[in-house]
Amino acid sequence: MEQFIVSARKYRPDTFESLIGQENIARTLKNSIIRGQLAHAYLFCGPRGVGKTTTARIFAKSINCLNPGPDMEPCGKCESCLSFAEGRSYCIHELDAASNNSVDDIRNLTDMVRIPPQVGRYSVYIIDEVHMLSSAAFNAFLKTLEEPPAHAIFILATTEKHKILPTILSRCQTFDFNRISVPDIVRNLTDIAAKESITIDNESLHVIAVKADGAMRDALTIFDQTVAFCGKEVRYEDVIRDLNVLDYEYYFRIVDNSLAGDYMSSLLLLDEILSKGFNALYFVSGLSTHLRDLLICRSSTGSSLLSLPPSLVDRYKEQAARCSVQFIFNSLSITTGCEAAYRQSGNQRLLIEFALMRLAEKNATQPPARPAEQPEKQSGMQPEKQPEKQPERQPEKQMTAAGQPGTPQAEAPRTTGQQPAPRTEGPRTGLPGFSLKEMLSKAEKMESDGNTGEEVLEDVPLTYESIMDAWQGLADSWKAAGRSSMSTVMMLHSPGIDIENAVLTFYVSNSAQQDFIREKNLTKMEASLRRALRNRTIKIDVQIYEPEDGGKKAVPYMPTDKARFLTARKPELGELVKDLELDVK
Repeated sequence: MEQFIVSARKYRPDTFESLIGQENIARTLKNSIIRGQLAHAYLFCGPRGVGKTTTARIFAKSINCLNPGPDMEPCGKCESCLSFAEGRSYCIHELDAASNNSVDDIRNLTDMVRIPPQVGRYSVYIIDEVHMLSSAAFNAFLKTLEEPPAHAIFILATTEKHKILPTILSRCQTFDFNRISVPDIVRNLTDIAAKESITIDNESLHVIAVKADGAMRDALTIFDQTVAFCGKEVRYEDVIRDLNVLDYEYYFRIVDNSLAGDYMSSLLLLDEILSKGFNALYFVSGLSTHLRDLLICRSSTGSSLLSLPPSLVDRYKEQAARCSVQFIFNSLSITTGCEAAYRQSGNQRLLIEFALMRLAEKNATQPPARPAEQPEKQSGMQPEKQPEKQPERQPEKQMTAAGQPGTPQAEAPRTTGQQPAPRTEGPRTGLPGFSLKEMLSKAEKMESDGNTGEEVLEDVPLTYESIMDAWQGLADSWKAAGRSSMSTVMMLHSPGIDIENAVLTFYVSNSAQQDFIREKNLTKMEASLRRALRNRTIKIDVQIYEPEDGGKKAVPYMPTDKARFLTARKPELGELVKDLELDVK
């Protein structure tokens, strides 16, 4: 039986021209050979499988070749090239720093450097994974690396450049290798498949290239694994099953279900995906990538940013044409937030299911305008809050007859027209028991500047009781919105009230709170109070609270400050700590 050689070794490049994805480095090294400007030390750094060691071997063969070509490519036929190919060269040495990382190993290397080459002009020392050398070994290597014999050239290769001492970096010419692009990997795999008489479609090659993550060696290894599973006839279905890759079809169906508002079908798809053994976080990450590709497909100039096989680009463009930009942005916000919270979640499957529900609920096709929808939604879920929403919807007077009095206008949307009928059926496609649109509309209304309410303000006279009620209501609204810290700060000190000048003094505990409220929340608070008090002249002045007795102004927040504050107020507490030998810092 013929001995099998893996593709990564069988099709390893042996000339500068056959290097893939590193054309700039190959050109620089060839020019340095042609001009005779060879450095005594080189550093090749970059990700795994991108050709660092391969380039070092080609460079070593080129400078020692006895009959180089016109472009300084090694001939592969002279004694130097043949001895290197057969593994018996005495002028090209490869060392593994992972297993030879001590000072004694560097001392042996220093002794070897003194011996001139037997064949060729240079003794080339290729040290792979050089970052594995110990600090002592690096220091022992410094002098030899800086001033080697004229015949010695060092080529250091590493995947972790940041672990190498700056003194080593300063003595080397550094070359940063790039990740190999997906199209380059696909082209190389296509050539190899043709040489091996293997039939494989472009979608399968694309999956292998994406799975390799820019490493050609990984791509060739995955290619051999796929051929071992599928044989000479490689099909896309067998490739994704062998590599445990989720099919694009699932992502297309999830987006279609979200556009239709059908969250139940998305949940069933998720259950099917998990039952096949796919990682849930991998699914969410893939969905985010799918949405990103849809967004790029909406632009005719973004095709260069796509890592997709040509046969799928048209399908992405077709689905992208049915998605609005706002739909994609909302969906990306949901999926990326789900990714961020996945590892900290106690019920990770529920987290992903809820994200799919939000996609279907918030991003349904042709959603009605949000301002017109809020009162209708709330009239079905919370009837008691409907009268509070009606004063802000006075612009709806244009929709009533000109001769009707003003009072029935708020009831017109509920008693006339054909809108109430579909509203009763609306909750069937949403989440049972609550409405996400209602929750989001409340949060957005609380975060808004309040400009829509400025038109109905009438400068109602202010009273102490109305101001305090509005202040308490604003604090409660912050707490209901999940911002308990703002509610606590508002209720910590009573506000100062100047009715004549319509100014409220908001007392805070320190300058950090003062700066934060002035920059982030002051405009929103003033707008909310103006709406609640029906007075557009209300202003808020944020000041640091100063006790009248001249006591200490700083409020203790940290445990150390609290302990120091309590022991100062209660000396007996300090004595108790000493008697019980407590470790109070």
